[in-house]
Amino acid sequence: MNKLQAGLALCLVIFAVESQAALFDDTEARKKILEVEAKLLANHERQASEIENLIKRGSIQSEGLLEMQNQIESLRQEIAELRGALEVANHALATTERRQKDLYADTDARIRKLEEAKTSINASVDEDVNEVPAIAAQAEADVFKAFKTAYNLSQEGKHKEAFDAFDAFIIQYPDSKYTPDAIYGLGYSQFALKNYTSSIASQQKLLAVYPNSAKAPNAMYSIANSQIQLGQIDNAKKVLRSLIAKFPTSVVTPNAKSRLKVLESIK
Repeated sequence: MNKLQAGLALCLVIFAVESQAALFDDTEARKKILEVEAKLLANHERQASEIENLIKRGSIQSEGLLEMQNQIESLRQEIAELRGALEVANHALATTERRQKDLYADTDARIRKLEEAKTSINASVDEDVNEVPAIAAQAEADVFKAFKTAYNLSQEGKHKEAFDAFDAFIIQYPDSKYTPDAIYGLGYSQFALKNYTSSIASQQKLLAVYPNSAKAPNAMYSIANSQIQLGQIDNAKKVLRSLIAKFPTSVVTPNAKSRLKVLESIK
């Protein structure tokens, strides 16, 4: 019996030890599982947070891209409008240049006729000393009346009508003593009508055909003003300096000096 009791006791001890060992192994396993689950949960939460941040950043970037696209579209519309305006401006400029060229060609042709007529008259004139004074006086009065009409139109600011009147006078009375003034008036009317290139041509013709005319300094001053309007500042300076040197006592010389001083102050 003692041996049996001792064997049973030994078996109980072994069973208890094995049970405690099994219990210990199960606790450790659960602990490991909980640690793994905790890590997985932490990783999941971290990934969820990162995904949320990415979504937020993606939303912000999407909004930024949308705003950039709107700005790009707005710029495209502005560029299209500017291109349209540029095309209109180019067309208007081309039309103006073409009209100025046509007007210049027409004026040049008429002044050439004036030069040819003047040469022909000078070559063929045979003054009749017995001409009736009354007829000569009436003819001179008609010439003066025609010139005065054109001049008055210019003074009244009717520059288109003045241009036509001066042009008609030059054609009808190419050798009149008022012809230099009429050519100057023609150029002045062209300047007032903003046909600056044609105005320069008319005044240059006056200086070429009538270099000693009383209107010569006025013509040079008008040329400089037209060149300023065309942006030809250096040419305008040269003309003004020449005017001041050639006609120091002219009534337009003080104005020429003032204008030159302003131009020279521009850098």
